[in-house]
Amino acid sequence: MLVRRLAAEGCRIFSTEQAREIAPDVGLSEGYVRQALHHLARAGWLVRLRKGLYALSSSVPGVSPAHEFEVAMALVRPAAISHFSAMHYHELTDQIPHRVFVMTTTTTGHWVPRSHKARGGESGYRVGETVYQFIQVKPERFFGTKEVWIGEARVTVTDRERTLIDGLAMPQCCGGFAEVIHAFAGAHDRLNLDRLIEYAFKLNAATAKRLGWVLEKTETERSRLTALERVEVTGYSKLDPAGPRRGPYNRSWMVQENLAGKVTP
Repeated sequence: MLVRRLAAEGCRIFSTEQAREIAPDVGLSEGYVRQALHHLARAGWLVRLRKGLYALSSSVPGVSPAHEFEVAMALVRPAAISHFSAMHYHELTDQIPHRVFVMTTTTTGHWVPRSHKARGGESGYRVGETVYQFIQVKPERFFGTKEVWIGEARVTVTDRERTLIDGLAMPQCCGGFAEVIHAFAGAHDRLNLDRLIEYAFKLNAATAKRLGWVLEKTETERSRLTALERVEVTGYSKLDPAGPRRGPYNRSWMVQENLAGKVTP
């Protein structure tokens, strides 16, 4: 009865507290709710997302399972689908991420016990077959997001420009630096250049310099890159921040071009 009532009210994802509010209406005592949820999860009617948070499973008649992005929105708040997952959403890559990347300002360590982390040497948090990778940022760096509809759920995703800027800052979470450059080239005519530059400035000088390098390579008019050229830095930064400290130096953008084909052995 509890599952049927939750489904009828559209509670595909719900908390223990929400279940307690419904319990008296379906003949359950509030004290028995936690035990009932445990049994329902073991029987396959519910999926435990984390402590105190559940989702209706696909076994419930007439209920479509919650999308993995919808689950991400419930796991942490605030949350935004980001990095490689956002690249795929914006059609900036043909590759399919093997996990869901989520940007948040929340520390997840207090509710992700070691036993519930992804197995097999993976970092991240596993729910069913999906691994969620949380990327924590400072509150002032939680920007460049928009709300979109994914099926029946309204979720938050980083916009195209923020997604690409994140690729310059953390290419290891976006399929690698070569994939990020490819994404810039493919989206060149769809990008808001002023927004890109604004976002880069909000992160750091190294990201701004990488942006200038990439935009120049994608044949952006040099006159539009003046603000990026004027950014002051104290030394060379790696073009690929996840790559080795090797390769030729580019004095125009103060980056070390440590990319495949340019890296010296």
